[in-house]
Order: sequence, then C-alpha cells, then structure tokens
Amino acid sequence: MRIGKTDQPFTSIATSDAESVTIRGFDLCHELIGKLSFSELFWLLMLGQLPTTGQRAMLDACLIAIAEHGLVPTVQAARMTLAAAPEAWQGAMAAGLLGMGTVVAGSSEAAGRYLVELRDTAEAIGNEELAVEESLKRLKAARAKVAGLGHPQHTAGDPRAVRLLELADEHGTSAQHVRLLRLLGKMAPDIMERRLPINVSGAIAAVMLDAGWPVEGLKAVPLVARAAGLAAHLHEETQRPIGFILSYHAAQAIHYDGPIRKE
Repeated sequence: MRIGKTDQPFTSIATSDAESVTIRGFDLCHELIGKLSFSELFWLLMLGQLPTTGQRAMLDACLIAIAEHGLVPTVQAARMTLAAAPEAWQGAMAAGLLGMGTVVAGSSEAAGRYLVELRDTAEAIGNEELAVEESLKRLKAARAKVAGLGHPQHTAGDPRAVRLLELADEHGTSAQHVRLLRLLGKMAPDIMERRLPINVSGAIAAVMLDAGWPVEGLKAVPLVARAAGLAAHLHEETQRPIGFILSYHAAQAIHYDGPIRKE
C-alpha cells in the first residue's frame, strides 16, 4: 500500500562520496570545518544559505537563552532514565527531548504560529492593534491561553525575553513579529484581566521569524539548545547522581488513592 507521495526522491541538504562530504553545496572539510561556528552551520543546514551577522547573533542568543532552566521535568526524565540505564545516553537524551512540547521548552512553535496568524490577520484588515485586540478577546471568551505570554515562575517578566527583544533591536532584525508580540504584551493584561508578561518562547518565536527563520522549523531551536543542557545534566549524573533521589522523592510525594483489595 502506497501512503503519501513517492515521486519526489530528492534532498538538497547533503551528499557524500569516497573523497568528500558536501553540505548545501559547500565542501565540508575545506569550506566549513574550522571556518563556521555551529550556529552558522545550523542556519546553513536549515535554510540553505549562510546567515548574516544579525541572523547569526539572534540564533546564538536564542540557543543560549533556552539551553538551560534547572531541574525542569524534561531534565528529570533524562536523569532518571540515565540512572536506570547508565549505558544509554541516547535513550536518556531522547527521554528529555521527547518531553518538550506546548507546556515545557517546546512552546516557541505554538507562539510562532500564533504570531503568523496575527500577522496575516493584521495585513488583511490593515490594522495590527485591532488584529491583536480582537484575537485576545476571542481567546478570553474561549478561556484559552495566549501563546508566547505568561510564565509560572517569571511572573513579573521573563528576563530572557526582555534581553532577546533588546538584542533584536540592537542588531536591526526587529520587524513585524516583534512588533506584534510587544502589542500582545501591552494589551493582554487589560483584556485578559491578569498579568501576562512576554515569555522566552514568545520572544524566540518573534525574533527568529523576523530574522528569517521558517515557522515550520521553530521547534528545532529549543530542541538543539536543550540538547546541550541535557548533555551537561547527563554528564553530571555520571559524576554526582541524583536520578534515583528524584525518583524516590516522587514516590514519597505521590500517594496512592485507588482501591485496596481486602481478603
């Protein structure tokens, strides 16, 4: 049974032969190794062209901003997996990355898609403020969250988001998506009737979209960034293990309330 299209057997990312490896038209050994930073290579791999200075700076900043945030659930999952299977770094890393979604670390994609939706609406009606206002009112009526706003810990404002937006201004990459995000941050508290600061996921989405990164690839940024943080935690787990401590405290904190069979 054929599922999906099978008539496009091509890739433009990389190829290799006995003497060389070619990535996006560049010779890996002679044109890339020793000449590009990893973030520049990441941009080249994703978009097929080398980044400008501003694009590289914003990608670097976003990768650093989201690489680490302490013992969040994804980190705990990775460390407990390594404690149970110390030979399987790849499994522990996968356990951490699999937990990145709309709640923890992977929410830049949702924020980005929301900003693109706002952008399209604003362009259609010719008014950004009206597009934001109407969208927020619909979300409030539906009792839905505002993607890119709010944080359970950084309730007074996410310092990472503030810095990323500042850097986008400094590098001249701020454009429509950053403008829309700032409008959301300005208008949401009054309309939603609660404090909703811009969070790092919203900032990453806005600055990367304005820098030219595709919305379909937004989740790749936190995934790559958190891989570095997870690697650090896994290395520390081999030196100072806490995986079983995390597991033990979870067992102590969670109480069974199901039925008990009596003889």
